[in-house]
Amino acid sequence: MSARDEILRRIDGIVPVRPASEVAADYARIDRDYVRRHHADGVLDLFAERVAHYRATVLRTTEADLPRVVAERLAARPGTHGVPSGLPEAWLAGVTSELVRDPAVAGLDRLAGAVTACAAAIAETGTIVLDHGAGQGPRALSLVPDYHLIVVRAGQVAPDVPEALERLDPSRPLTLVSGPSATSDIELSRVEGVHGPRTLEVVIAE
Repeated sequence: MSARDEILRRIDGIVPVRPASEVAADYARIDRDYVRRHHADGVLDLFAERVAHYRATVLRTTEADLPRVVAERLAARPGTHGVPSGLPEAWLAGVTSELVRDPAVAGLDRLAGAVTACAAAIAETGTIVLDHGAGQGPRALSLVPDYHLIVVRAGQVAPDVPEALERLDPSRPLTLVSGPSATSDIELSRVEGVHGPRTLEVVIAE
């Protein structure tokens, strides 16, 4: 038995496992009488505004013109870019720079950047959610390279948090992206790229 298994065994011994029916009943009793949506119109405009507020670059295009935009953004950052399985091949049709499919974790720090899709996005908060399914790759791919290009389809943008969460599978590992990686010290000196990509570009395909 591994140390991890032993720790989990001890936790299970302290906190008894409850029947699924009890958990479901408790979940159903949660009061959800709250405002679900603050915006009915202009959702994409709001999302673009909030993402840009976090110092990310926002580009808006059509589905038909998406391959050109992706190719141009990657060409502007010479080097090899990581691409996860499941990313639509059509998005990469115009790319001339070198791409590595499902790059090994050990080589992520040598990539010029990564290109991924997303699972959902939230207009109210300017947040993009990855659940690391098809087209998104493992969490490390979105955190280690210094540059991250995320494609967000218009239909993936929810007006507010409640609707976005309903589109997600809570059993999956979720990464919430609100702008490029940044932190501040006690004097409020902003430093970018400490624990994630220093540069984030978001392409909204309408």
